[in-house]
Order: sequence, then C-alpha cells, then structure tokens
Amino acid sequence: MQRTLLGMLTPSSNTVLEPYTSAILRDLMPAVSAHFQRFTVKEISLSEAALAQFDPAPQLDAARLLSDARMDVIAWNGTSSSWLGFDADRRLCAAITEATGIPATSSVLALNEVLERTGVKRLGLVTPYLDDIQTAIVDNYRREGVEVVAERHLNDRGNFSFSEYDEQTLAEMVREVARAEPEAITILCTNLRGAGIVEELERELGIPIYDSVSVTVWKSLLLAGQDPSAINGWGQLFHDPRLG
Repeated sequence: MQRTLLGMLTPSSNTVLEPYTSAILRDLMPAVSAHFQRFTVKEISLSEAALAQFDPAPQLDAARLLSDARMDVIAWNGTSSSWLGFDADRRLCAAITEATGIPATSSVLALNEVLERTGVKRLGLVTPYLDDIQTAIVDNYRREGVEVVAERHLNDRGNFSFSEYDEQTLAEMVREVARAEPEAITILCTNLRGAGIVEELERELGIPIYDSVSVTVWKSLLLAGQDPSAINGWGQLFHDPRLG
C-alpha cells in the first residue's frame, strides 16, 4: 500500500495537537497518517530559560528520529516563531530539510501562507499567551503588513495548562474578536482545543477561522502531494479554492 507519512515535531507538554491531528486525518487513514516526536517545552514566556527551549538543536534531533520512519513531510507543530520572529521557523525548516532531505514546514509558516494567499490584512487573534508574548505577536504581524484589529488572550504561561481551557471559553473569545469584523481570525496555539469549533463558528460568524493545528495539517498535506479538500468537517480552510 502506498502511504503518506506526516511527521510532527511536538512540544513535550502538549496534549492537544496529537489527538486533533489524528482526528482531522481520520477519513484519510491508513493511507495518510501522522507521527509525532517530542522535545522539551514546559513554559511559554520571554524568560531566558523559556526562550532557550526553542534552540533548534533538540528540534533537529527530533526531526532526525522522525526521518528514521521515512516521513514525507516534517512539520514543527508549534507557534514559537509568532513571537520569536518568522525567520526562526524559516531557518529551522531549512535546517530540517538539510539534515534529513525531507520537506519541512511549521504552524506559523503555514498560517502566514494562508493569510497571504487569501489576501488577509485585518486579522483577529486568539491565544492563551502572556501579555508580552501577545504584544510581540501583534508587532511581528504588523511588520508583515497584517494588522491585528482585535485580540483576546488568556495571559497564561502554560504550556500544559493551555490544553485545559474548554471549547466554550475559546468560542467566546473568537466571538469577541469577531465584533471588530476582521477578514479572518486565527486561534494561535497548537495546545488549544480550537480545531473542533471552527466549522460551527464559521457558519455563525461568516468569518474564516484558522486554527494552528488545522493549518499545519493543511500545509503538510500539500507538501506531501495530497489534496486537502478530502478533509471534511473541519472548516473552510480545506475547501477554499485559493488554498488547494
């Protein structure tokens, strides 16, 4: 059987991205499957220790382990470059491909591609992050020509705790951001339970919603030569003709 294998680099304290990624891919399995390798991430802040967690060396070690299983794509399934700067993920993905020979992407690079291809310039932002992390994210998008017109964040240093917020909490945050009438809303964090509420909220609000776990699956499928439109029930991301 011809299989497509999607490798996901996973923060060690994340308990959301693995089950949600597998759920999104459910209808494509076993022909398409996701496989995960963890490295240490326990806190999201701008402290020296927290920033050091994203040194590329452990991520490259994890990518090499995934490459043992002959992945078609390796994705950094995390959002750190949204506050560290987008070039961090560009460098990491280039290093992964150099080390393994496998195409690489990340949650943030996937999101940024979606925003570019759909022409989004007015963005709504929902995250669990601390005030200073949120400010850095807003600033980074402003430099890229994307204005965050409304945002909500939980001011939590996490990372494990992000997974404990329920869907209702996230949905209310999305609704609050939607009042500013952004062109799109992103739920930015791969340890938030956002993917499952996207389709219903898009119907309710009439605004595209891009969840971090979902955009990582979307881009991974494209890099592996698979059609994202085979995914149903997880939002318009997978069926927008501009993103096929």
